[in-house]
Amino acid sequence: MSSREIRIPLDEIVAVLQDLNEFVVSLDRLGSRQASGTADEYTVGTFIADWDVARRLARARRIISVALDAQLSEEDNAEIDALCDQGHFYGTDRAIGPSIDQSSGDSKHIGPDRSRQGSARLET
Repeated sequence: MSSREIRIPLDEIVAVLQDLNEFVVSLDRLGSRQASGTADEYTVGTFIADWDVARRLARARRIISVALDAQLSEEDNAEIDALCDQGHFYGTDRAIGPSIDQSSGDSKHIGPDRSRQGSARLET
């Protein structure tokens, strides 16, 4: 991958950032509640359902995918699709746990195939 820039309309990227911020802060709070024993898996599942997390994340993925599709070559997009296919997906043998970037200690999760033919791609 190169360090080229991709342009995304400001209103779209702000909407994605707002959603991601809500999810990160809320999941952190839920994690703290789980650690203290005041929340369980049901609480997390309720949050995911009530806050429409799957649809909102799919919309964020779509915004980024549309920008990539429009601004990169077919070869570049195929390379990105291949990288996304290497992700860990819930319900598969490869989804034993998050992959850890040893240099920073951050968990890295890449969502399902972003290609148009991917059946896991949600549209809004």
